[in-house]
Amino acid sequence: MTAPASAAVSVALIGPTHPLKGGVAAHTTELAHQLAQAGHEVQLISWSRMYPSALYPGEQYVADGRPEVTPFPATSRPLAWNRPDSWVRVGRRMAALDLVILVHVVPAVIPAYLAMLAALPRGERRPRVVVLAHNVLPHEPRRADERLVRALFARADMVLVHTAQQASLAGSLGADLVRTAALPPHLPGGEPAARAAYAGPARLLALGLVRPYKGIEDLIDALAEVPGPTLTVAGEAWGDAGEAIARAAAQPGAAGRVTIVPGYVPAADLAELLAAHDILALTYRTATASQNALLAHKHGLAVLATEVGSFPKDVRDGVDGALVPAGDRAALVAVLRRLADPLEVERLRAGVGPPDLSGPWANYVAAIETLAALDVPPRPRRSSGWRDQAKGALATLRPRVEVSAGDLPDWLSPTDILGISSEADDARELARELGLPRRGDKQSGWAALGGLAAVLRVRDDGRRTALIVDQSGPRSPFASWARAIGFAPVEFPAGDDLDVDPGSIDVLTRLHPSDADAGELGDLFGQATWALRPGGLLITTLALGPATAKGAVGPADLRGVLAHADNAGLRLIGDLDGDLTLRMRRAAGAAADPDAAYGLVRLTWRRR
Repeated sequence: MTAPASAAVSVALIGPTHPLKGGVAAHTTELAHQLAQAGHEVQLISWSRMYPSALYPGEQYVADGRPEVTPFPATSRPLAWNRPDSWVRVGRRMAALDLVILVHVVPAVIPAYLAMLAALPRGERRPRVVVLAHNVLPHEPRRADERLVRALFARADMVLVHTAQQASLAGSLGADLVRTAALPPHLPGGEPAARAAYAGPARLLALGLVRPYKGIEDLIDALAEVPGPTLTVAGEAWGDAGEAIARAAAQPGAAGRVTIVPGYVPAADLAELLAAHDILALTYRTATASQNALLAHKHGLAVLATEVGSFPKDVRDGVDGALVPAGDRAALVAVLRRLADPLEVERLRAGVGPPDLSGPWANYVAAIETLAALDVPPRPRRSSGWRDQAKGALATLRPRVEVSAGDLPDWLSPTDILGISSEADDARELARELGLPRRGDKQSGWAALGGLAAVLRVRDDGRRTALIVDQSGPRSPFASWARAIGFAPVEFPAGDDLDVDPGSIDVLTRLHPSDADAGELGDLFGQATWALRPGGLLITTLALGPATAKGAVGPADLRGVLAHADNAGLRLIGDLDGDLTLRMRRAAGAAADPDAAYGLVRLTWRRR
């Protein structure tokens, strides 16, 4: 792309905004305002559904519906994580623009970004693409994250980050052109509230999402050694983090001095909460850039922070706060001993000054304008059309393990019965020969490997574009193996309703042998019928055994299950007659045959 003829540019800013909550949504919204105020033509393109619930365990949306920052007028929300067609439509809309800014926080949305970029024109007229990376990699990364980020950086013209450390990381992941600009303040909560008179040990506040990398447990452990200061933990806990904080707060020395306020803190409640405390605690184990120190200073609080991310630039050690090395318990205890003195608390608070809320935004917008004007050669385009590129967006992520249908032996069939232990041993050995990650027991491996074979033989187009939803749970290696060979499965807990559009997925799997239960299949068939595309696959397992065994089925019961599935529009791939029926009866009599140690059937249906 050549630089635009005038200083003003047309911009598509793609990222979260209201009613999605959190700091990144607030930053994206404020950036749209700032770019528009600078004279640019801006459209904010956001998400109606950004993540499946399995990938975002907290509440995604503002609870009371009130915007945390002023909404941007030119906002649309056409994107949905489960609608790949929406990704392509947005990509086509961007063709006539000068600049596209992709807000990157978590790799889960990168497949959507790749599809958008694939839909851009191949000619000379192509918008400049900037990835605005709040976190190059997540604080708690998953296996495939680096691969996804590399794919995104390879297709963008440049990357904008907020710290030198993040710039180095972006360069190591293949970004050709990286620029750094300090994160400007986008502070929710309005003006400070009146503070009641207080003279005593520090009242500390840990604010925001409760996650392990925030180091709140480290703070509580140190607090237990120092009488006097108190701590409030206010925020929404993810996963097991809330239970870990509760256990730490109950330990001797800390008990009775830690108050846990669970749940997301709305912007309207921030000012009063901050006014009731003296020190904002940011004892993170890792960090990139954060505005929380500036938020504290705006409301008159000093800051206790670790020397990570942007905190060393935001906090003047000994003046308006205290800095300690991350993970240094002794240093944290020493600071808390000082904060037990009311005079030290007052001295630090007296050193707090109001942050500059306008200058950083001017610098930030100027950095983006500079990126838009740089003369960067266009990236080479693939020769295939946008439709093929969009369908192959996930396939551009090079698989860690090269496996094709031809690599799988004939005995590995979509529908089969595990009747003797040696068959599970054979499946485990085959998985190792193929180079698949070592996960799960051999029974789960037998179930998962057959499911993978069914996908490769029936629903793979050679580019790993099949949309797979896996409800097998953490004990099954299926999702890990599918990811290793190039697919991008979406994992849902088995008890959750499928949060997908009708006829939108290619494969639905529920391969959890220890929990397999015929009683669950009625609901599963109903979900599969409307969620699967025509020709899509449902792959599941059932326990085999005597009728007295909980959840187990015998030959007659299984015939009823197959009839139920057929009525739901699901046709079995395979035949249970002949040898399979004989083996099923043998598996059902496992108690009388020591070699028949496993009684399990794997069933694969195709939606008509």
